[in-house]
Order: sequence, then structure tokens, then C-alpha cells
Amino acid sequence: MRKISLLMVGALMGAGAAVVVTQSPLFTTTRAVAASAETYRQLNLFGDVFEKIRGDYVDVPDESKLVESAINGMLTSLDPHSSYMDAKSYRDMQVQTRGEFGGLGIEVTMEDGLVKVVSPIDETPAARAGVLANDLITHIDGEQVQGLTLNQAVDKMRGPVNTSVKLTIRRKGQNDPVEVSLTRDTIRIRAVRSRTEDDIGYIRVTQFNEQTFDNLKTAVEKIATDLPGDKLKGYVLDLRNNPGGLLDQAILVSDAFLDRGEIVSTRGRNSDETQRFNAKAGDLTKGKPVVVLINGGSASASEIVAGALQDHKRATVLGTRSFGKGSVQTIIPLGGNGALRLTTARYYTPSGRSIQAKGIEPDREVLQDVPDDLKGKDETKGEAGLRGHLKNGEEEASGSSAYVPTDPEKDTQLKAALELLKGARKDAATTAEKSAVPN
Repeated sequence: MRKISLLMVGALMGAGAAVVVTQSPLFTTTRAVAASAETYRQLNLFGDVFEKIRGDYVDVPDESKLVESAINGMLTSLDPHSSYMDAKSYRDMQVQTRGEFGGLGIEVTMEDGLVKVVSPIDETPAARAGVLANDLITHIDGEQVQGLTLNQAVDKMRGPVNTSVKLTIRRKGQNDPVEVSLTRDTIRIRAVRSRTEDDIGYIRVTQFNEQTFDNLKTAVEKIATDLPGDKLKGYVLDLRNNPGGLLDQAILVSDAFLDRGEIVSTRGRNSDETQRFNAKAGDLTKGKPVVVLINGGSASASEIVAGALQDHKRATVLGTRSFGKGSVQTIIPLGGNGALRLTTARYYTPSGRSIQAKGIEPDREVLQDVPDDLKGKDETKGEAGLRGHLKNGEEEASGSSAYVPTDPEKDTQLKAALELLKGARKDAATTAEKSAVPN
């Protein structure tokens, strides 16, 4: 049976959570373990209960739902990250993993029961049709949005490339609704956003999908063009509230800043399942100083990157303790019946640390100024706060702030990172001047 290895946070981190998947299997061996006679007796008991429900329950039960619920109950009794995905959930996961889909190109949220446009994505059908930020979508192909969940509305807007969809929009300042017909196109999720902050390159990675490393490479090249040579003081790599993504992309992103050494290892129940992933020669950033930003929403693949750069002393990690998602799941496709997501290993940073239920502790803890109305609501439970999580000794840690202000001027952690990079450059220049003074 073909298996696809992944690290994931899943729905525990919210609707935007991503998975970490590799296209080559981590585990290529399957051990058949003989079930005991007692196990077979228990399976017979399950069959007896199932038949009793089928035959005697007050209403006619949905048998397929009974089986799915039984499977889910079995998996969720193991840990928070093992579960069964039906066919639709599996397809949705694959879309998230690829980082591209047939759609319109708008980032949306829900407001007062309607879909609100956060922003149209450049060079997409929505942008070309004149959809604007803050537009409220009231109907999709004539069907009212009111009463739908955000995911249901998004599903209706997505679809095969070259098919059409009509949106009815309520726009501020206009009394009459605006009707827009759009033709779906291939939309690529922007996993990386970048800009320059004076003489520093800022790179935000929102998830680790199939586009991430290529996006990162493009961002680094653009920053190097905008700030050539000695003008570039360093990079801020922002992994805050990044819930995870593809394992191979986490390795590539780590490798972009490393020239040698181990990036991550995974260890399963059996010793021959251990795998180690090492950096290749060549630092994409040419040794420039790096500060990595993390917080309570940084999980899974984000922690692999932060842990690798921290252990190799390649970057200063700044912010608040990360989520603590240190286990590996394997996705096992089940034909046309969805897939099984099963925890099969733990991962370890280069120094041999398991961050499971502990997280990455920043080199410099910097707290945000949290607005009064959000105080107490800004912390995540962390892995250690999840019921049934894999244990990791006595020193577990849960709860860390995940608040990031939308206004960069109020972003205390980002300001601290920029100041640290500027200070590091000044310190290096001062040291060079002193060494050049004749004795």
C-alpha cells in the first residue's frame, strides 16, 4: 500500500491550517503483527454491536456513517492528530498541499453572515473583474450566502478552470448591488510574502506548500536586487502563526540558510525507520544575519525550520514559545474512500531535541502589547494543552501568545528583530574597525 509521509497540525490550528507532506515515503516497510485471539474476540464484539444497531435502533441508521464514526473513534483515541479523512476532506488536503486550485483569486473572511473580500489577488479573475477589498458577497450563482459557512461559500466559488460563476456584491457607497461574472482560473496560494524594511529583507512564510521554496528563492533574489551587496544587513524570517506544511519544503527552506549539517531527523517505533535529512552545500542568503520570528501559532514545519537554524546558531530565534507539534503522521490513501492519517514517528532537531509538547523556546523572548479586549484570548493551548497528546517527559509546556498586530508600527517583535539586525551589523563594523587599528 502506498503511503505518503507528513507532519501536520490539521484542523486543531483552525481553517487555515496546512499539512506537511513529502512525495516520497518516509516509511517503506510494513510489519505484519499477528493479532491475538482476544483481539479477534473484540472485533467479533464490534460486529455484534453493529448488527444490533442496524436491526434495533429506533430510526434506520446510516450504515456508512456508523462505520466512519467507529473508525474515527478508534483513531482519535490514539492522539489528537490521527484521524480518518473522507473523500472530500482528502481532496481538500491535497488542494492545500499543492498550493493551487481552480478559483477566482480572492482572500475572504466572514462578516455578519456574508463573505467579505479581504483583498483580491493580483492578476487573477477577481482582480481583472474589479472586485475590491471590503466588498460583501451576498449571492453566488444566485444562491444566498447567508446561512452558509465560510468553507461552504469558498467551495462554491472554487471549481474547474474555465468554468464561470456569478457573484452579487454589496459595495460601500453604492445603493444597487453589483453583479460580476468571472471565469475560474488556476490560483496559486502565496505561501511567501516579502518586502524591504530600510536595509533589511523581510520574508513572511504563511505555510509550507509545494510553492514555498520557489517563492522563498524568488523573494531572496528580489531583496538582493533591491539591496545589492553591503546595503543588505540581513533577513527577518517570519514564521509566526504558520501552522505547518510539507516536510520537504521545510527541509528546503532550512537548507536555504544552511551550508552543512543535519536539518531534522524522524524516529518511529522501530529503529530502522529513523531518517536523517542534511543540508546541501550553498547558502542562498550568502551568510547574511537572520532573525526568525515565532509565536504560539508556529507549529510543525515552522518548528523544524526554527529548530534547525537555532541549533546551528545560524539565526537568532525571537518571539514567544512555539506550539510544540513534534510528531509525524503518515497519510495512507484508501482507494476512493478517503485516507487514513496515522501518527507514526516523532521528529528531532539537529541537537537531538524532541519539541513534542514543549515547543521551541526563543533565544530572545519578546512579548507583544496585546489590546485589552484580546488579553487572555491571545494564547494558544499548544500541543501540551491538547487532550490525548503524545507525552514527552515531565517538562511539558503549554500556552503561548499568538497575537500579531496588523499594523507593523505596533509589531513589537518585528521592531525588535529589525533593531537586532541593525545592531549586529554595527557591532560587526565596530569590531572590524578595532582590529584594523595598529598596536
